[in-house]
Amino acid sequence: MNARLALFSDRWRDRVAGAVDFLQQRGFDGRVGLILGSGLGNFVDVVEDADHIAYGDIPGFHSPTVAEHSGRLVCGRAAGVPVVIMQGRLHPYEGLPHDELLLPTAVLACLGIDAAVVTNAAGGLNRYFAPGDLMAIRDQLDLHLADPLRGLLAAPMGDPGAAALGRRGGLADLYDPALARKLVAAAARCGVPMHSGTYASMPGPAYEAKAEIGMLRRLGCDAVGMSTAPETVLLKRLGVSPVGLSCITNPARETGQPELSHADVVEVGAMVRDRMATLLLEFLPDLVT
Repeated sequence: MNARLALFSDRWRDRVAGAVDFLQQRGFDGRVGLILGSGLGNFVDVVEDADHIAYGDIPGFHSPTVAEHSGRLVCGRAAGVPVVIMQGRLHPYEGLPHDELLLPTAVLACLGIDAAVVTNAAGGLNRYFAPGDLMAIRDQLDLHLADPLRGLLAAPMGDPGAAALGRRGGLADLYDPALARKLVAAAARCGVPMHSGTYASMPGPAYEAKAEIGMLRRLGCDAVGMSTAPETVLLKRLGVSPVGLSCITNPARETGQPELSHADVVEVGAMVRDRMATLLLEFLPDLVT
C-alpha cells in the first residue's frame, strides 16, 4: 500500500485509493505537485509531454464551479522536473464537505510528490503591496473556523513521537522555510520582484468588509484569500513539503478602492502569469536537488 494512504481514516482511505489507482494506471506521477489558483492556470502551457484528465472523469472528484478554475489534473515535465498539476481547485464556499474538497489534494500527495507549490490569487493587506506583486507565504492564519481534517486521518493528533500538533494539525514551519528561501532566491535570479508574508484564509465567497480587513491587519496578515490553508495543512500532515505563493490582485478596499469582482482578480492573474511561469521554471529544479 502507498505509505501515505495508510495515514487516512478507514472511511476516506478507499475513496483516495480508488482515484490514485485510476491515475497511476494512466501514468500519473511526479516529484513536485502544483496547485494553480485563479487566473494562474496557464502555467500548464509550458509543461512538456503533458497528459491531462478532467476532474469529472476521475473517480470521486468534483468539477470546480468557479470561473478560471479549469478542473483538470495535468502530468508532464516542467524545467526537466516530473510534475503533477491541479489546474484549478475546489473552495469551501462551493458547498462541498471537506472530504470532497480535499480529495484532489490527498490524491496529489499520493502520486509520489515530495514537495508542492500551492498558489493563489490574494488581496493585498500590506500597504506596500501593489496589484501584480508576488508574495512567498511565510505562514498562514486559517479563519474557516472548522477543522478541515476532522475524520480524515487515522491518527488525528499525529504519531506519538511527532512534534506537538495544534488543533488543526498545524506544525511549526508549516511552510518549509528553506524552500521559501529558495523561492525568493529564484525570483532574484530571474528578476521577478518578490515579497514574503502571512496569508489569511477566509471562508468567502464575499470579499472582506472594511472591519475584517482592519482585523486581519492587526493580526499581522499581509494578504487574504479564500483557499490554500486547508490544502497546505493536509499536505504537511502527509509528509509533503509545501511552498506557498500568492499573486496580489488588488489592494484592500479599506484604502478606498472600488468594488472588486472575480473578473478583476482573474484579469490581474492573467497579467502576471508569464512572470509566474518564469519564476516557477527557475524554481522547480531547486525542489528536487
